[in-house]
Amino acid sequence: MSEPEPTPPQNPSGSSAGEPLADNQSNVRDLGDVPSIEVISRAAVMLMSAAAEKLGLAHEDPDNAPNRDLDEARRLITALAGLVTASVEYLGPHAAPLRDGLQSLQRAFREASAIPDPPGQGPGEKYTGPVY
Repeated sequence: MSEPEPTPPQNPSGSSAGEPLADNQSNVRDLGDVPSIEVISRAAVMLMSAAAEKLGLAHEDPDNAPNRDLDEARRLITALAGLVTASVEYLGPHAAPLRDGLQSLQRAFREASAIPDPPGQGPGEKYTGPVY
């Protein structure tokens, strides 16, 4: 009996990795055509959303949210802080809302922690400075 052939990885459009995206899918663009600010903003929004989920903010009772995981939230918030801080000069009008969202997550993390980190040592604060 022979082993089945491995299936090449698929990108979101359904074509194999390395193949061009299908022309008939108007909502899928070639990554080379996407402006860097859009890539950075989308990455930031994904990190924000994931951190909010891990903090339990999407659940009716965050303290009992099934996906609550403060260790994971810390990692996501720190990654977001690094991304926003490193790219702030390119973000233009997008910078302020992303910074506000980041600070909200940092505050929510502090409130969710049984023993809050000292100011300046919370998630991402080595990049953003202390958040109170």
